[in-house]
Amino acid sequence: MKSRLRALFLDTLSELSLDVVMRERIRCDSGVLEVGGERVEIDSYKKVLVAAIGKAAGPMARAFVRAVEPKRVSGVIVSSTETPDPPPYFLTYVGSHPYPDAGSIHAAEVALGMLSDLAEHHLFVCLLSGGGSAIFEKPVDPSISTDDLRDFYRTLVTCGAGIVDMNVLRKHFSAVKGGRLAERAQPARQMTLYVSDVPPGEPSTVASGPTMPDESTVDDCYRLVDKLGIRERLPQSIRRLLDERRVPETPKPGSDAFASSSWHCLLDNQAALEVIERRAREWGWAIETDLSVDDTPVAEAADSLLARLERLKAAHPDKPAAVLTGGELSSPVTGDGRGGRNQAFVLDCVPKIAGRSVAVVSAGTDGIDGNSPAAGAVADGETLARAVALGMDPGEFYRRSDSFTFFERLGDALITGPSGNNVRDIRLLVAE
Repeated sequence: MKSRLRALFLDTLSELSLDVVMRERIRCDSGVLEVGGERVEIDSYKKVLVAAIGKAAGPMARAFVRAVEPKRVSGVIVSSTETPDPPPYFLTYVGSHPYPDAGSIHAAEVALGMLSDLAEHHLFVCLLSGGGSAIFEKPVDPSISTDDLRDFYRTLVTCGAGIVDMNVLRKHFSAVKGGRLAERAQPARQMTLYVSDVPPGEPSTVASGPTMPDESTVDDCYRLVDKLGIRERLPQSIRRLLDERRVPETPKPGSDAFASSSWHCLLDNQAALEVIERRAREWGWAIETDLSVDDTPVAEAADSLLARLERLKAAHPDKPAAVLTGGELSSPVTGDGRGGRNQAFVLDCVPKIAGRSVAVVSAGTDGIDGNSPAAGAVADGETLARAVALGMDPGEFYRRSDSFTFFERLGDALITGPSGNNVRDIRLLVAE
């Protein structure tokens, strides 16, 4: 069953290929670009400028250029890895993830410069995907150094905050997030096409919403800093802006910055779950989807999902039972090991499923889990016994945040490399 779950995850990634998805969702005939029911006469614009930002920036840019050919477009691609075979007339940059670096800042400055001379007869297309918050960044205030910015992100990533809360704070300390890129692109016509790695109904959280109106406020920032208990961990420059009440507000819904803007979701976590659910039903499994654990602590989520699996199996004793979920879990970093929330979830399950005919997979669709080279991991009822035979204590690895080392030694780390996509995580628990 572990092998089957591993193959199912890889097949799902293939079916969600952005080359396929963007060919299906973006059409351009006779100079008319059609996305999500919106039709734009692309040939009527003297310039089409594209900013592709995030882990899927390269594939998205290439697919968009192919879709609108022979219309000439130019722009910038900012990703976490080098972009092979970039389209003509595009500059390419590499920004760091999960913490921004000088490359992230330089790329943002280049993009801001490109947008500064746009006019009404120009079209600006922003292609967004997950990871864009760190990959593409510039501090909102010159007092915030690159090191401060990295420390700020590190604090947010390791404190256990959910993606929405993290990005509320990121937006307000950024010169390019929370709609500020859209402000710079005025008065051009603007379209944003995005691959969502955030909860449903939170589109402005994708890459911290550089071209989207921001519903959150500065007051939310003050509330979150206190709620998360991170004030003393923040860099001095960030704390000073907070203490002196000098954090600038972001543009809101109804702002002139968005008067000529539209936004279209191309792919999200639900699409990934539908692929897996369809395959499971074809195999004759009893399967239920549970989205109630999003942003829940790893151990709590494991208990909830395993309890649901047990109930489902009792109701269907004659067939495999499966519980499917997506989204992200809360997994604060408590040690200096290698791993991420997906491997931490599977590791927490190991002693809980020991000796049972249960298998678990949890992995990120971007191919990267935390600070490890793995996308996630698989485990079954025999994993604990195999680990003990090698002298490994799952609890100790969990406390050290070293889940990758645990699964690597067992041969159960799921390593794909960067997928060029990102629609959040997938978790599947199966009782045979």
